[in-house]
Amino acid sequence: MKAKLLTLTIFYVIVFLNFNLNAQQIHTNSLINEDSPYLKQHSTNPVNWYAWNEIAFKKAKKENKAIFLSIGYSTCHWCHVMEEESFENKEVANILNENYISIKIDREEMPHIDKYYQNVHSLLNNRSGGWPLTVILTPSKKAFYANTYIPFDARNGSIGIRAVLKNTNNTFKKENKKIRQRAEEIEAVLEEYDKQSMKPTKIDIKIMDKFLEQVENSFDKENYGFSLRPKFPQASKIETLLDIYTLSKNKKSLELATKTLKNMAYGGIYDQIEGGFYRYSVDKKWMIPHFEKMLYTNAELLSAYVKAYKITNDKFYKNIAEGIIGFVDKRFEVNNLFYSASDADSLFNNKKEEGVYFVFIYDEVEEFLKKKNYSEKQIEIILEYFNIVDEGNFEYHYNNTYLSKKSLKNIPNNLNIVKQDLVELREKKEYPFIDNKILTSWNSMYISALFEAGKIDKKYSVNALLSLDTLIKKLYINNTLYHQVIINKKAKVKALLEDYSFLISALLKAYDYSLQTHYLTFAKKLTNEAINKFYKDKKWNMSDDDFILKTDAYDSAYKSSLSIMIDNILKVAVLSDDLDMQDIAKQSFDFTSSLLSKNPSSASWLLRSHLAYKNGYIVLKARKDMLKDKEIPNIPFLIKKVNTDEKYLACKIAVCFSYSDSFEEIIKKIKKEANYLK
Repeated sequence: MKAKLLTLTIFYVIVFLNFNLNAQQIHTNSLINEDSPYLKQHSTNPVNWYAWNEIAFKKAKKENKAIFLSIGYSTCHWCHVMEEESFENKEVANILNENYISIKIDREEMPHIDKYYQNVHSLLNNRSGGWPLTVILTPSKKAFYANTYIPFDARNGSIGIRAVLKNTNNTFKKENKKIRQRAEEIEAVLEEYDKQSMKPTKIDIKIMDKFLEQVENSFDKENYGFSLRPKFPQASKIETLLDIYTLSKNKKSLELATKTLKNMAYGGIYDQIEGGFYRYSVDKKWMIPHFEKMLYTNAELLSAYVKAYKITNDKFYKNIAEGIIGFVDKRFEVNNLFYSASDADSLFNNKKEEGVYFVFIYDEVEEFLKKKNYSEKQIEIILEYFNIVDEGNFEYHYNNTYLSKKSLKNIPNNLNIVKQDLVELREKKEYPFIDNKILTSWNSMYISALFEAGKIDKKYSVNALLSLDTLIKKLYINNTLYHQVIINKKAKVKALLEDYSFLISALLKAYDYSLQTHYLTFAKKLTNEAINKFYKDKKWNMSDDDFILKTDAYDSAYKSSLSIMIDNILKVAVLSDDLDMQDIAKQSFDFTSSLLSKNPSSASWLLRSHLAYKNGYIVLKARKDMLKDKEIPNIPFLIKKVNTDEKYLACKIAVCFSYSDSFEEIIKKIKKEANYLK
């Protein structure tokens, strides 16, 4: 008995020791203490990563080491590739740990820092950047090298990461003075560029014509969209074109917008099975996407498809809008809020592959549909409709579904049931990783889009109010607005300009829909807060922390937060008859006038805000019971306000131009006043 007990004891000791030895082999770095899903993904790398904080900066200065800065996000495919090739490699980790202070940034957590170093990349490489962004800095955070993805070994003319790290470190040590001088010069050039780009310029009265000319010149006349490859949706451009049509009945602007919207929705950038759009297409025909899905992409496209439906009354656009909402509800919605993104990669046979969840193999689909008792003829129609072919249209005989003129001639019966069955086939594989950050800006963006969708069906506006109330409760804590929160975690990162901009925009839409005064009151409060925090010396900053960066009006991945804020200020000013606030909008246009004058197509939403400024927002005022449930025509730059008058009033800032007992009569007067571009 004693011998048996002794044997068992020895056995458990060995198991315990083996467990602890294995546990010790799992390397962790300081990112293990971070909340960001992206930073946590790198917490077990052998690289001794730090978050962007004073501990890392002090260490860099004390040890006189260059900072290796890597910026990405959790659903970024090439970020994963670089991690697997390099950051999980012990040789690369040893070079970094010995010679650098390595810092990881989640670009969604700190978009202002990402924006600055993207500007550095554009300056040094004469082309736009992307993710992963790789920057090497002096200990004082000044950049002297910038790149995006760096391969492990040299290929396609690119130097491998080990050579980059060794060469750069040698230069930093041997020519330290020269490197620091170079970094100072880069910073000075960026500052000078900012000064030049902020000089006020007179904006031509025909700026809208210039915008349309630039957009048409960049238009792909064969496949539609505003570039050749890769193709991004550029929803802000599409929405602006639709608003211009509403203003001026310019048929060309409607054609450019609707052709693009239709081709995207037929293409592989739209998930034909589950709805929702991928981030962009890698080819010029919209067929093969980069498979990550972003909340902001779907938010902005939802607004665009709703607007197209309201203009054309074509149910095609309505169906796509509802497909977007269905996707977001299924994959991103959690307790009335919305996750930020889903990955391009997913696990298959214990290995991550791009797009593997979303694509189909011909034989597998055919066999599956047979088991579902589809006839041979039905199966043939289904395969042809979705363009699922034997040889595949993607990698490894995989097929990404898309629609074509040929396939649209023969639509399968009970198409929704067919799609449900194909979802069932998909779900035999694991759905990609979903980033569970709740971002104030992106949630607000999607909530605003739901208010737009409420013009199709009021239930979407009801849902938008519920989500907005939840967002405020979760992210506005003790009179402080926060940038993000992880579910079941404490909010830590304070709000940036983009959070204020998009939340105020959602609040103003909530007021316009519900006519509940507290939404307008809160929008005014946040607008004043934003001005106090971010508006310095008649210029706007992206944040109010110690990393000062002027914001600009370029629409990049999504609408410029500055352009949104200017539009908010115009609305709040007219709703409050606040001429001082109106003047801030005017000053902001001065600050952005150089960009708008030279390249309006790169700042679409700024152009749209400028048109609102020149035309002037019109406010329809009346008692709440007189405004409630009234069908407001599609009139640009018209908003509502509750007051105590017995008549309908139509006003611009500081002046009312019409009043009437009749709703129909006041609408006629408003249409006449809003007719300035026709």
